[in-house]
Amino acid sequence: MRDLLDFYTNAPLLELGAEADRVRQKLHPGNVVSYIIDRNINYTNVCVADCGFCAFYRRPKHNEGYTLSFEQIGAKVDEAKALGAVQILMQGGHNPYIPFQWYLDLLQYIKRNHPIHIHGFSPSEVDFFAKLFRMEALDVIRELRKAGLDSIPGGGGEILVQRVRDIVARKKAGADRWLEIMELAHGEGMKTSVTMMYGIGETLAERMEHLERVREVQSRTRGFTAFICWPLQPENTPTMSHQPKTGADEYLRTVAISRIVLDNVPNLQSSWVTMGMKIGQIALRFGCNDFGSLMIEENVVSAANTTNRTTIEEMERLITDAGFTPVRRRQDYSLIQAEAHAA
Repeated sequence: MRDLLDFYTNAPLLELGAEADRVRQKLHPGNVVSYIIDRNINYTNVCVADCGFCAFYRRPKHNEGYTLSFEQIGAKVDEAKALGAVQILMQGGHNPYIPFQWYLDLLQYIKRNHPIHIHGFSPSEVDFFAKLFRMEALDVIRELRKAGLDSIPGGGGEILVQRVRDIVARKKAGADRWLEIMELAHGEGMKTSVTMMYGIGETLAERMEHLERVREVQSRTRGFTAFICWPLQPENTPTMSHQPKTGADEYLRTVAISRIVLDNVPNLQSSWVTMGMKIGQIALRFGCNDFGSLMIEENVVSAANTTNRTTIEEMERLITDAGFTPVRRRQDYSLIQAEAHAA
């Protein structure tokens, strides 16, 4: 751990990047960079978790609170599919007014009327459901899966160190619980992604601890498909607008050390949504082999005044300009265009 911290802190940026790029090339020989077309559907913004870093949520009874109808969600899925989307990412606030059956009915409704891969309900939501509906987390996962849930996103990971979570997200699943739910999902044969949002008051040692904990779970389960990290977007947040916005140097260092530590997590995603296109491109030389999502819709980061948008054409051009071959993928990182070309 100390050696990693020393390497992160003291190695020249390009040396760190070169080592991360070496790990990437070992895991992904050749120069393909994947991306996915999907849509974020935030089914409700009503939330009682009160996270200090979130500009998106509204408390119950707030006049800007909403819960989408099945028909509204279905229309969003159809719009996304018309643009080539192969999955939806469905997450929402911790809304105490929605019964569990609503979620099961929603999944069945989507699969029946608008079939698509559903990547949804982060560990924090699963934990919230378990508490609210007095269920075991494993039963929550099994019920959601039976109703049509395909995979679980790594949302709500923030920093997986309890000291930090007690400060910024006290009401949400703790670090141990978050990882436990991911491990339960993996045990059921579900694949998940895993995230880290940094710059929320953690030390560099705690950032390394987050990576080490992810690595440990992955060594047991092999259930994480990808790791994504990004810095806090402090604007408009309830209690963190004073936090300095971290820069490109720190992002590239963090991405690079993540690739080096998490050599057992196959894919690393570049976060151009928060960092902008140029840094997103550079991250492809700092360990990232995936350019993330076209993101037809995104509401959480943009609530903090960070809005980077793109098109399929521009995304492919950015990847090509960085010296790579762009290929579309599915949620499990299987490639789509390569199959089409082979056929």
